[in-house]
Amino acid sequence: MEEYAARFDDLFFSLAQRRGFREYLTGLLAPRERNKTITCLAGAEPVAGAGMPAVQRLQFFLSESPWEAEQVNDRRLELLREQPATAPHDGGVIVIDDSGDRKDGTATAHVGRQWLGRLGKTDNGIVTVTTVWTDGRVYYPLHATPYTPAHHFARGRADPAFRTKPQLAAALAARGKEVGFGCRAVVADCAYSVSDDWYLALREAGLAYVVALKPHRGTWAPADQPHTPIEAAHALTWRDAKRPGDWTPVERHFRDGHTETWWAADARLGGYGPDSPCRLVVATTDPAGLPEKATWYLATNLPHPHAPHATTSPHPPADLAEIIRLYSLRPWIEQSYKQIKDELGWADFQVRSDRAIRRHQTLVNCAFSFCWDQWFAPPGPLDTTAPDPCPDEGPERGTGPVPPAPTTLLAQGLTSHPLLAHPRHHPHPMVASLDGQGPTLRAPGPDRRGHHRTRH
Repeated sequence: MEEYAARFDDLFFSLAQRRGFREYLTGLLAPRERNKTITCLAGAEPVAGAGMPAVQRLQFFLSESPWEAEQVNDRRLELLREQPATAPHDGGVIVIDDSGDRKDGTATAHVGRQWLGRLGKTDNGIVTVTTVWTDGRVYYPLHATPYTPAHHFARGRADPAFRTKPQLAAALAARGKEVGFGCRAVVADCAYSVSDDWYLALREAGLAYVVALKPHRGTWAPADQPHTPIEAAHALTWRDAKRPGDWTPVERHFRDGHTETWWAADARLGGYGPDSPCRLVVATTDPAGLPEKATWYLATNLPHPHAPHATTSPHPPADLAEIIRLYSLRPWIEQSYKQIKDELGWADFQVRSDRAIRRHQTLVNCAFSFCWDQWFAPPGPLDTTAPDPCPDEGPERGTGPVPPAPTTLLAQGLTSHPLLAHPRHHPHPMVASLDGQGPTLRAPGPDRRGHHRTRH
């Protein structure tokens, strides 16, 4: 951690700031029994320990100390670009998405009653638009911007300062390209396909895109032609696997080693077509039935290899297999959400100002990138002088017996002790436990403020 944190030292102006940066990252990365609020990061009890000096130091570092979160994030991205194992290349994608977390009250910046995808309902909370770069082998966050609901502005949605989520997302994708994270395309789900501003901003930035369309969203077309993506898919000819008609088999390769055969085709719908600047690509496991959960309707400006404008397009042509590969990388942003939210405390902040919220998000992303830094770092010499965090005198909290470690959730090679692993003993398995693709068995609950533990 010291080696990683030292690379940011010139961005802080005092020893206290550098120490706060290290303490905050250490608190985010260490395993905890409750939400990673500032009292938790400082190792203090909730509410009762809020006045402790260690808690107040972290609170000041996050809310008042004069340092710039954007500079810290730029340095983090610079380190990712410099390391060969995490350096971006033109075969990857920039994935766009937004995620909401519940927050009470009305005084916190960006808070409003809005759709929260994490909860699957409309509630009071904060929504953040994020971008992730991935090639299917590595994935890491690039930038994040909280969305500010219209009621925070004097003129509502008509206010010149108001920005929609698609507008914020397009600006973040363009910024990722500007700072050196090249990509084959920008990938997004159907929530962004309804915004003309989003398409226009990506075109002005010179970025290709692969975005999902809503299957029943209509468009203008002659009366005798399809009007929705699903109607365009049904208009394609298909008999069986030996006589596929308009469909082409595409082999999908998954990270666990298994493969699946999907079927893909270029469809025609309104202005969409294989010869048009914008294509409609349909991919499914069953062209006859078009199952809802296994069928994609994708719009892309990557030209067809045989299109008349393929040689003059600013983007290299892409066949059906390439389009499917690019969109299949979109779920990696969901995987990153599992880790930054369930493990690193993305939504556990207890601050109100915009600056403090952005700082917390930047520090969480630094903790995420530190995991990749350790994953690819060669093993160094063991520090025999470091104290053992798991001494034999008993558990850290409480006086009851310690339950057996959940070995089914631990990567191979971790210490069998249920508390902390000794520093630098097993950096690769520690990151492997974060890199698992299975869903977490239990989401972190709220702070247990009313629960009083017996002091040891």
